[in-house]
Amino acid sequence: MLAGFWSMPIGALTSSTRAQAIDFPDRPLRLIVGFPPGGPNDLLARIVAPGIGERLNRTIVVENRAGANGEIAAASVAKAPPDGSVFMLASNGSTTVAPAFNRSLPYDIRTDFVAVAPIGINPMLLVVRNDLPATDIGALLRLARTQPGKLNGASAGAGGATHLALELFKTTGKVDIVHVPYKGGGPAMADLMAGLVDIYFGGLATALPHVNAGKLRALGQTSLVRSVAAPEIPTIAESGLPGYEAAISYGIFLPAGASRDLTNRLHSAVDATIRSPEVARRFAELGADPQFGTPTQFAAYVAADLAKWAALAKDAGLKME
Repeated sequence: MLAGFWSMPIGALTSSTRAQAIDFPDRPLRLIVGFPPGGPNDLLARIVAPGIGERLNRTIVVENRAGANGEIAAASVAKAPPDGSVFMLASNGSTTVAPAFNRSLPYDIRTDFVAVAPIGINPMLLVVRNDLPATDIGALLRLARTQPGKLNGASAGAGGATHLALELFKTTGKVDIVHVPYKGGGPAMADLMAGLVDIYFGGLATALPHVNAGKLRALGQTSLVRSVAAPEIPTIAESGLPGYEAAISYGIFLPAGASRDLTNRLHSAVDATIRSPEVARRFAELGADPQFGTPTQFAAYVAADLAKWAALAKDAGLKME
């Protein structure tokens, strides 16, 4: 289970998950995803939608409303009726990272949504070029501290998950590493393997094959708990930076105003679906680990995650357009 969870009215929901005698609208329900088909958000939504629908006795239609890093979808759900006809699967990119860096969003994660349930977490791997003289996190920190400003860290683009993982590593570890933004993870990974950059935080599913092939060295993963897909690789938190976490997390949200009974019933359907061995297997293929928690726990995670990224933006002087 995640160490902390998102906030409501993101209000005061109880931790009860028992199904209530309240009906969802007697028509197909819409599960909104803020990215095009084929990406992690979309794939996870399509894995869980059938199970949720079966448990609610409703058809769940996954609807892609792509644009602005998921913010367009979130804005539309914030204005939707709170009757359960519409809910969303979103990553922390649009729910807690974006608000920390953008004060002009057309929604407020703290007041416009009800946190229902966590879905999963997708850690990243801190990978380095093979000839870098650092074989673990402690050695990397010592190297960076003895050579301030000499090491460089690639990202898949300014303001994205790989960039923020790097900035959090820099501030937490009190090291000076030069950020080198790329236009996508593919070019960043290619230059790392070519020895043109020193470190990179890549998605587990994309970085691990290169590690297993001997093309890169993995020093740590960014979740608080080791992923089942890479149990032999320690977390950064257990390797010298306690509390470090920069994983991509996913969850289900209803519009604000949804009743406690409706929220608890949807939570029960989501939670039971995520506990399915088949769902866990399909998640693992995407480099994601299922996550569990009550609405109250998930709500606390949002608040903590929002505070973390807001503090990073302030401490590192980061401003995203």
